[in-house]
Amino acid sequence: MHEFNVTAVIWQEDDIYVSKCSELEVASAGDTPQEALENLKEAVELYIENAKALGIFDDFSASIKSPNKFSSNIGVVV
Repeated sequence: MHEFNVTAVIWQEDDIYVSKCSELEVASAGDTPQEALENLKEAVELYIENAKALGIFDDFSASIKSPNKFSSNIGVVV
């Protein structure tokens, strides 16, 4: 099992909140900041699952070496 801490940035565009993980260039959105964060967490988990399926997980995990950068506990355990 691996645990990664990544950065999430959330901002509002009109009536929607956009969330982005800059390390992975994964983004999502939601009607509230919390929903945007939860949707981003799901998107990151799917990104990691896909990296495992493609056999590139080791390359991916080696590139994420930034512990404690995320302040809202979006820790992803895989």
